[in-house]
Amino acid sequence: MDIAGHLATVDRLCSADFPTEHGRSDAGYAGPGYHIAELRTSGDFWEDDGTEREATETQYEADRDALSERLAERWGAPDVFSLWSAFERSMAGEDISEPWGTLASHVPDVYLWRDGDHGRWVALGVSQWDKELPFQLLAVTTETDPP
Repeated sequence: MDIAGHLATVDRLCSADFPTEHGRSDAGYAGPGYHIAELRTSGDFWEDDGTEREATETQYEADRDALSERLAERWGAPDVFSLWSAFERSMAGEDISEPWGTLASHVPDVYLWRDGDHGRWVALGVSQWDKELPFQLLAVTTETDPP
């Protein structure tokens, strides 16, 4: 999918109703108060010596930055919001509200805006659960304030 398709997904998620239960959605995952769209997913890196993984990470960050530029035309420059402290707090046993609790376990930081028209937070991030696993470009819409 290209940037126009990603923007259309973000637009749809900004106004879509939230489900009442957590689970898979047509875009990725969703639950009460949030949508997480998997905009793009790479292959895995089980057979990689590290060079393909590094190039893929660079490309996914560039894709996030390009989409961020388009969203900044709407809502201004994003805040870069680290999820590290939320991850540390969850590891210490604190219950972090969704979607932030799940995101903190595999997304180090997000680019974050407030969509005043719909009263939602919009976030972009690059996910990778572990060094052998795929990267994902994620878009998030939520009514839950960041932790």
